[in-house]
Amino acid sequence: MVTVVRGKDCEVRFGLGLPTVIIGERINPTGKKKLAEELKEGKLNIVEEDAIKQAEAGADIIDVNVGAVGVDEEEMLPRAVKKVMEVTNKPICIDSANPRAIKKALEVYPYKALINSVNGEERSMEEILPLVKESGNAVICLTMDEKGIPKDVETRVSIARKIIQRAESLGIPRDDIVVDCLAMAAATDSSAGKITLETLRRVTEEFGVSTTLGVSNISFGMPNRALLNIHFLTMAIFNGLTAPIVDPLVDGLLEAIRAADFLVGRDPYGMNYISIYRKK
Repeated sequence: MVTVVRGKDCEVRFGLGLPTVIIGERINPTGKKKLAEELKEGKLNIVEEDAIKQAEAGADIIDVNVGAVGVDEEEMLPRAVKKVMEVTNKPICIDSANPRAIKKALEVYPYKALINSVNGEERSMEEILPLVKESGNAVICLTMDEKGIPKDVETRVSIARKIIQRAESLGIPRDDIVVDCLAMAAATDSSAGKITLETLRRVTEEFGVSTTLGVSNISFGMPNRALLNIHFLTMAIFNGLTAPIVDPLVDGLLEAIRAADFLVGRDPYGMNYISIYRKK
């Protein structure tokens, strides 16, 4: 199975055995006061800058999230998507918890997007999955439900199974399903990393779907977060991660991904790994 998303004159393919694809995370106001203030004022300068920087740094897909207190997502999400399309041809991950905002963003995006996200709550599946089917886009599925984020592997896998079965019953092909096994802060739960990695391995083996992960969550509250993120990322790639949500501007991150791909057999003869040094 291969997940495909598209931008203008650009197609990105990812899945088991294929090189790891980077989803750029920077256009997200969570914890970014300056970006949140700009969005509240209706400005998109930082959105434009970060779209360009991430594309140049190696992002394959650009995540666009405008969710912040005081921001009208239904107005700003379509505007942000249009702005990103103006400055890069990369496919877009439309990221919102508001189904109406997602729908409005899809109306201005003429290509195949990645929708972020649906979860195991009945209401979420009822609102998002028909939208995915109708629009023909791909979707990220979070392994959480009404009870929150499970602290064990079995429950996360069972939630993934439930969403996949519901999606397929609506006619959504498994190729268009991307499971997020959810990284949590290891500082508050020392087993968090192990649970996420094991869930990745199980989801990959049982369902064969593409997977994603907000990698930087693992290091929250710890010093030298970049070091922890990069090590966790390479371990996740070994366990089946195909499209991490990361900041491509972090020093050493792209090199770590290319090295991991080569070592686990996703980069025959190391051509992608070598290409980094040819450019330099």
